[in-house]
Amino acid sequence: MMAAERALPASPNWYCSRCSDTSEDGHLFGFAARHNICLLEVRPAAPAFHGELVGHTERVSGFSFCHYPGQNNYCASSSDDGAVKIWDSQRRAVVTEHTLHQNTISALHWSPKVKDLVVTGDEKGIVICYWHNRNDSQQFFPEPRTIFCLTCSLHHENLVAIGYKDGIVVIIDISRKGEVIHRLRGHDDEIHSLAWCPVLGEESICSRQEELQEDTTTRGVTDEADLMKGYCLASGSKDQTIRVWSCARNRVLFTLKLPFLKRRGGGVEPAVKERLWLAVHWPQSHPTQILSSSFGGELLQWDLTQSGKRKWELLGASSEGQNHSRIVFNLCSLRAESRELLFSISMDRDVKCWDLASLNCCWTMPSLGGFVYSLAFSPVDTGCLAVGVGDSMLRVWNTLSINSHYDVKTFWQGIKSKITALSWHPTKEGCLSFGTDDGKVGIYDTHSSKPPQISSTYHKKTVYTLAWGPPVPPLSFGADGDRPSVTLYSCAGEGVVFQHNPWKLNGEAHDINKLIRETNSIKYKLPAHTEISWKPDGSILAIGNEDGSIEIFQAPDLKLLCTIQQHHKLINAIRWHHDHGTQPELSYLIASGSNNAVIYVHSIKSVIENSPEKPVTITEPFRTLVGHTAKITGLSWSPHHDGRLASVCYDGTAQVWDVLKEEPLHNYRGHRGRLLCVQWSPVDENCIYTGADDFGVHKWVATKQEHSRPPQGKKSIELDKKRSSQLKPKAKKKKKPSGKWSSSPDVNGSLNGGESVRESFLEENGISDQEGEKEQQESEPAEMVSMEGHKNPSLSLPVVCVPDTAKPPMMLKTPLVRKDQMKPGSESSVKRKKPRSILPLSTSMDHRAKEELHQDCLRLAKYLHSKDLQEDVTSHSVDHVNLGLFTDRPALYKMMDTEGKSHLENGHPELFQQLMVWKGDLKGALQSAAERGELTDQLVAISPMAGYQTWAWTVEAFAKQLCFQEQYVKAASHLLSLHKVYEAVELLKSHSFFREATVIAKARLRPEDPVLKDLYTSWAAVLEKDGHYSMAAKCYLGADSPYDAAKVLAKKGDTTSLKGAAELALIAGEKDLSMTFSFRCAQELLSSKNWVGAQAVLQQQESLLGHRLVFCLHELLHKCLNESNPVDSRSPSTPCYHSWVVKQDCSFIEMVSSVWQSMFGVSTAEQLQNIYEQLRTIEYPPSTSNTHPRQLLFHISHDLTLALLSYQSASWEEAVKALLGAVTRSCDAGDLTLMQEICNHFLPKGCDDLRGKLDNTNLQCMAAYRSLEAFVAYGQLYDTWWNLREDSRVLEQLEPASEAWCHEQSTLEQSSTARVSSPKEIVMEAEDMNEEPFFKGHNNGISLETDSVAGSGLLAGRRGKLRGCSVLLSEDHAAVQSTQKDISRVQQTLKEMICQHQKNNLQQSITNRQDSEADLEKLLAPASQIKEQKNEPVSLPDLMKQLTEANQKLAEFPDSIKAFPFPDVLECCLVVLHMGNLVPELQEKSLHLLRKYRGSSIHKEVCRKYFHESPAS
Repeated sequence: MMAAERALPASPNWYCSRCSDTSEDGHLFGFAARHNICLLEVRPAAPAFHGELVGHTERVSGFSFCHYPGQNNYCASSSDDGAVKIWDSQRRAVVTEHTLHQNTISALHWSPKVKDLVVTGDEKGIVICYWHNRNDSQQFFPEPRTIFCLTCSLHHENLVAIGYKDGIVVIIDISRKGEVIHRLRGHDDEIHSLAWCPVLGEESICSRQEELQEDTTTRGVTDEADLMKGYCLASGSKDQTIRVWSCARNRVLFTLKLPFLKRRGGGVEPAVKERLWLAVHWPQSHPTQILSSSFGGELLQWDLTQSGKRKWELLGASSEGQNHSRIVFNLCSLRAESRELLFSISMDRDVKCWDLASLNCCWTMPSLGGFVYSLAFSPVDTGCLAVGVGDSMLRVWNTLSINSHYDVKTFWQGIKSKITALSWHPTKEGCLSFGTDDGKVGIYDTHSSKPPQISSTYHKKTVYTLAWGPPVPPLSFGADGDRPSVTLYSCAGEGVVFQHNPWKLNGEAHDINKLIRETNSIKYKLPAHTEISWKPDGSILAIGNEDGSIEIFQAPDLKLLCTIQQHHKLINAIRWHHDHGTQPELSYLIASGSNNAVIYVHSIKSVIENSPEKPVTITEPFRTLVGHTAKITGLSWSPHHDGRLASVCYDGTAQVWDVLKEEPLHNYRGHRGRLLCVQWSPVDENCIYTGADDFGVHKWVATKQEHSRPPQGKKSIELDKKRSSQLKPKAKKKKKPSGKWSSSPDVNGSLNGGESVRESFLEENGISDQEGEKEQQESEPAEMVSMEGHKNPSLSLPVVCVPDTAKPPMMLKTPLVRKDQMKPGSESSVKRKKPRSILPLSTSMDHRAKEELHQDCLRLAKYLHSKDLQEDVTSHSVDHVNLGLFTDRPALYKMMDTEGKSHLENGHPELFQQLMVWKGDLKGALQSAAERGELTDQLVAISPMAGYQTWAWTVEAFAKQLCFQEQYVKAASHLLSLHKVYEAVELLKSHSFFREATVIAKARLRPEDPVLKDLYTSWAAVLEKDGHYSMAAKCYLGADSPYDAAKVLAKKGDTTSLKGAAELALIAGEKDLSMTFSFRCAQELLSSKNWVGAQAVLQQQESLLGHRLVFCLHELLHKCLNESNPVDSRSPSTPCYHSWVVKQDCSFIEMVSSVWQSMFGVSTAEQLQNIYEQLRTIEYPPSTSNTHPRQLLFHISHDLTLALLSYQSASWEEAVKALLGAVTRSCDAGDLTLMQEICNHFLPKGCDDLRGKLDNTNLQCMAAYRSLEAFVAYGQLYDTWWNLREDSRVLEQLEPASEAWCHEQSTLEQSSTARVSSPKEIVMEAEDMNEEPFFKGHNNGISLETDSVAGSGLLAGRRGKLRGCSVLLSEDHAAVQSTQKDISRVQQTLKEMICQHQKNNLQQSITNRQDSEADLEKLLAPASQIKEQKNEPVSLPDLMKQLTEANQKLAEFPDSIKAFPFPDVLECCLVVLHMGNLVPELQEKSLHLLRKYRGSSIHKEVCRKYFHESPAS
């Protein structure tokens, strides 16, 4: 697979102790990015993208090259998927792997002393040593702590240093079963990195021995201290210190405290300290220096020999902007071209290369932290590519910068969300508009540091597309100076297109749907818009819709010109062809891609030029590009070619097409994900930029790709499998969310920041995946939901509509009690539960001891009979509240209050409410229940006792409570009791209970109430989105929108749906729409060879009588062709023909005419003329060699129908033109057999009979006739040539008259040589092209011609046919074709010259700014080489002179010759010469024509075409 020329890769992973490394030979630098490893070729000026190591399914946590001599190509990686893989970086393939770890791997290193040893550690403290050559492993558990980093010794093969999360550093000996030989204590926080000193001995790093610090903090095992003599280790910790340890002395040699740099202020903010990562690196060539990271992305070089406190020096201090802007995670170095280079990766997503000699940054390579949603080249700043990424940052890449291949500016202010759409201002330099996934639209000035301007009008959903175009009303009103020349249009997921005023973004944006409705008097519902594209000249606007239609509007009033009904799914991309090509008619081409895998290209030239009064519907594409296997996400026309298109797709590939030939040219497969956007380079005609969901932008060369077409399903299947494998582990960790995705900061941060692993799904994709999601969902129909709601609203509704959130406790009480009571076999179902007492306190007091009961009696007697001592017996003690039952009312109230408080404390509010009702305080009971959310049906039922106002208030409170409990249907019923019909309908509608809401609205509201129509429309939109098209159509019918009903019914696109939609539209009076659907349905039936069904559908439309005749002729022609030469033998469908009675001996024309007359009643001249006028307005695109045979035959049938109608009405001129159209269409498709069959059926006696009926004075008519005659002869010529071998076999059986033939042949050769030398010259020129000569003495291997008596019959017939082909050798047409080819050649040379001139000027200006002569010579070398290769005049005046002369020469020819196509004359000359000396005069004329036009180099092209395409070559 061809790698990308350049690439912006995915960002390096964050918070990993070692996820980047360099190869020992200094050739490669690799870093972990998401679940892959990115490899860069190290170059001093700029890196080159080498490729990716792909195989892990989760985040890569560690990466290391093998530094053992001779093993440079091997490397190892670890991942959160539990695998450790050994790679061959040259082949980019896995050598071996193991999955021995049971926990998340946190550290990895390849031993520099053992060529096959890879050491890894995990979060539980397990260390595994793996020898991959012998597939052996050992497992150690030195400490029960979390491992943060580890590193193998540079000097001893058995020593491994390990850093832990709690600040401990240990050194183990793996030869002694992982025994800890040193435990180094001193750090009090996470150990982020470890680095061994590259040389032995402490003296090399210490200037004076007295600088050695006292050993007060280290303890360890020192039994083999002599083994560790002179070994030093550096450690970096989150405690902001770097410590250099002496392993021989078990002590700290140096403690280096990170400085607080002035540019960050006097101190470090707590947040900055919290995300500190201290990476250390000990370079091989500088043993007295240590490199480290710092607080804010600065890199420091520490000099251990320097005295004093300041031992550090800042890298990149010579100029601003060299350092990282955020913390650095990894450092590694290598030696390349006698320079020591340091590589750093940071949270700012930059990969930097530093020169350790000068401490300056050599180059910076940016990386991306999200999906690449959008690419856009500036039309003003040539080469500036804007990149919209899902990490909330906008990049502008100067792809032509001579300073750096990766000159990228990053913008982040004012964005704060994924950038999903970009568009440059067409004339204003540096003005870039952007759209985000949260609906924001803004404009950035990329040449300024100011924050962007943000539009005050937000979209409700993701912005899909942005486009600059001319203003339309109301912004188009006013003088030129009072309004902007161009305005910004945005299209988003809610289906709305806004027009923003760039001068007043804080003003309100305008929805263009209002203008579309007013201009076109549209009453039906407009489809949801998903894509917009302005024609480059600003005259036409194309809008793609969610239903797959594309509408073409004319500016400035947006008059609807036509609707393209080709796609049947959501439109993702629309692109207009550029208007600076050599063929002006190509500027009317519009390419479109949808959620289907087919790309359609339409030409709307006739629609724009004719400007019809009524909008027309286009159902036939100009070209169809088939090859992708998934949804199309982006398109881009080449600005350097005519009809060259690039497309990107979910199948993981990008494809370059030759649109005019419908041929796939080049296929790029370098991405590792689904492609989302594409842009063709405005400078290099072969370079294309693509972005994908693999977080990368690739620049690739089309002509260097080894594949020419997309993979047939295999690639997309592999992508799906890969994504499913990534999805599974994440699904286990997360619960199904109710709203946004939730993820921990640690997960976000570890995976190169910004966006978490959820970006591997496209639920967050700004580019709409609605259609794809629809097909994959298995949602229940809305009808089922409503039916369940009817059965039991109180139980079913919470189950159906409840989101995945916690329920209030009160909602669970009733169902749980009911379920427990009805559980079969339970104790509660056998023994009935005793009801709870409503007065438990007083009841319990009446069951106390006898003495206490006696005392109660005495107290009560005293109260009742001692009038002088009457007092409240319950006032002194709560123990006597029970006596209130026998005394006065106040005492009773106190008893009831006490009982109520007890009920509330014990969790029985219903008993408290019941007591309040008994007490007579009904209103208080209701208020208390409402405040607690404990209203019940019983309370509501008795609430009228407290008055109407109280009842109404109670019902409203109960309805709110029911809504909180998600019992919406019951709540709506209570609202209806208050006559709040609109509130009830809105409540049900807002919670998707459309069926219930409709019932209420229909029953309680007036039929003309707009609420009912809005309800139907909202329900239909939801049903349509869920794929319930039939139900949606019913809703539109209920809303009195039959137009929308028919459209949604036809959305599925099958024959049943289309037929039903056509009938519905016909009933509703929408005849044009009905006719469109009927014709589409008939075409679908025709594709399955069901002519009977197609005619039955068309029969319902009186206006489609002409199409019925076309289908009839198509059926009869298909039947005749199938009988003579079976076609479509591989098709599984069986043809379904009509059983029309026709005469057996009649001609094809008579047979078709009789069927037309008998079955369709077409006989009068007026009918024929009307049908002809109807059909002649339909134009089908010209055919190519890639046109599908089924489509080709249908288009030919249309032309033949026009010809036959003209036959019957005696319009012979029109008949000739129509018949010529059918013949040339089959010839352009390369189907000469079909062309001959057409001629045999329509011209069984040749063209002579037709000529006698033509007006000889009509030059146009006669020119068309000569063209038709030539094509008939063209077919006979090839038929004669192809049958030559069969005839020669017959002659071989006879004895050839060799002597006579040899004498005749030698005579002819001598005479030919005496006259001209053209045969010899042509043979030499053909041989110069490495082609087989087309004229030799032995007749190219064909049997020698003879005039023997036995073969005289065959020869005579053959010569007769060849003489009939003399019309092909027309010198006038040869001259016209030669002139036309000369013009085309000069135009192509001019185009190449202009492109090269632009490149040279651009390169010259860049070089002048840099004042570099060497670069200038290098840049101008290709231009000089081109001039040397072409021995032609390269000056512009010479070319213009040639073009003018050729155009003048072409203008001198009569228009009648140029008006109609004619077979290639020189090609016919070659065929005549190749067949030998059958007709000498034809051979002489062929040689004469080839000799005459050889100077124009045309015959070389013809020879090349002839020998490549001819079957006899």
